[in-house]
Amino acid sequence: MILIENIGMFIQDQILGMKWLNILLGEFLEKLGLDLTTRFGGSLKFFIYDTIKIFILLSVLIFMISYIQSYFPPERTKKILGRFHGLWANTLSALLGTVTPFCSCSSIPLFMGFTSAGLPLGVTFSFLISSPLVDIGSLVLLTSIFGVKIAFAYVIVGLVLAVAGGSLIEKLSLEKYVESFIKNASAIDIDVPELRRKDRIIYAKEQVFETVRKVAPYIFVGVAIGALIHNYIPEAFIENILGADKWYSVPLAAFVGVPMYADIFGTIPIAESLFIKGAGLGTVLSFMMGVTALSLPSMIMLKKAVKPKLLAIFITIVTVGIIIIGYLFNLLGFLFI
Repeated sequence: MILIENIGMFIQDQILGMKWLNILLGEFLEKLGLDLTTRFGGSLKFFIYDTIKIFILLSVLIFMISYIQSYFPPERTKKILGRFHGLWANTLSALLGTVTPFCSCSSIPLFMGFTSAGLPLGVTFSFLISSPLVDIGSLVLLTSIFGVKIAFAYVIVGLVLAVAGGSLIEKLSLEKYVESFIKNASAIDIDVPELRRKDRIIYAKEQVFETVRKVAPYIFVGVAIGALIHNYIPEAFIENILGADKWYSVPLAAFVGVPMYADIFGTIPIAESLFIKGAGLGTVLSFMMGVTALSLPSMIMLKKAVKPKLLAIFITIVTVGIIIIGYLFNLLGFLFI
């Protein structure tokens, strides 16, 4: 048992967390004459270390996820989802969202395609909630920073929110609030050619370059903000505003995250710094979920596909779900730390 725990800690700290990189980087910067005890030195080290770590993990993860994703093109995914009904369909849709695009704006075209194909509205919304919120990449990166317990807890509550949100939308029978051009689009079944292993590898490589290119600006900005929070903002200040004992911290974090546009990889460095400085666990998770699931640009895109009432109901359901999750984790955070 102790051996298994030691192996787990090694994977978390040295492979995923890359603490060896942090040590080597610190020694290198000190040899260059940089004082790491100063705010600037600490911020620079944080920025370089987190940026390198995230890009390495991101590249490896995108390659692996994209290789898996090559087995689930939209046409095949629609056929799979069409075989299930009720809660099972919502659950499968949420799970399939974990191997699809990394941000909500990329998920919306797939959501529109699934809806046009005649899949139940609740099922497509379960996919739309899950896709940017939960993926294999977020699990691995969260594990590298927050540990296994918090990472798995985040993924589980994200899936629960996706299934519950989609199921509720299905129960409310809101199909009439989908724009007519989506409902009336004719679905065309196309036979998907079976890709060779070489083709899947090429596809995965292309996805790595394309995704890294798209998310790089958000990662740089996210890590820079995280570095500033980590080294320039006093711990007492964060605790007084975002501490777990502050009732308003969860809705504040959720609403602050909505106007931002970033994927999970650009959000985690900010969440990491807030957590280290004393923000409640539930508050941090609410911030991450608000950014990834309800970003303003993605809501603008979604408005083109659904009518205002359905959009408002979707935002309300997800927001309430995020806030409830935040309060629960602030209350029970001691179980995960």
